[in-house]
Amino acid sequence: MRRRLLCALAAPAGTALAAAAAGMQIFCQADAIPGGETDKEKEAKAANTKWWLSQRQKHSTGNSKVCDLTGWWENDLGSKMLVDKTDSQGNFWGMYHTAVSSAQKPIKPSPLIGTQHLNEDGHCTFGFTVNWKFSDSTAVFVGQYFGEDGREEVLQTSWMLREKVDSQHNDWKATRVGRNTFKRMA
Repeated sequence: MRRRLLCALAAPAGTALAAAAAGMQIFCQADAIPGGETDKEKEAKAANTKWWLSQRQKHSTGNSKVCDLTGWWENDLGSKMLVDKTDSQGNFWGMYHTAVSSAQKPIKPSPLIGTQHLNEDGHCTFGFTVNWKFSDSTAVFVGQYFGEDGREEVLQTSWMLREKVDSQHNDWKATRVGRNTFKRMA
């Protein structure tokens, strides 16, 4: 069963970003189009890998590059992530191995879950959430894949990390923002 979030005009951007990164579908307009495919038909097509591949080939221009996030990536701080499972709708799962932390506990690999646009131009955007297993914090990453013309594959990302604080009075110090560049590991 797919999880869905119906967005309201007043919904904060962070809510929509976190929902998308958690694999929820966000609908800002009617879910069904009169005369269009039913949800059941759409789900059947999305689950059918052969259908997805035929659609990709049908709409391919021959020189396009589909974004492939699967594999190992390392960022400029030495953190590593593995995107090891993807599906035909652009959802992906993996593990994040951070090299840096302000937590007092030993660092542990932590699960990541995300989603990407399935663009064929080699410049897809994506987002993912990391639920840190060694601290009471969560990070949300958004970014874009660059891998055109045989150049090195790069993920340019921005992130927000929310750390648990003991009171609302200390809320001011609970959120950090940053940027990282990831490169595919050989």
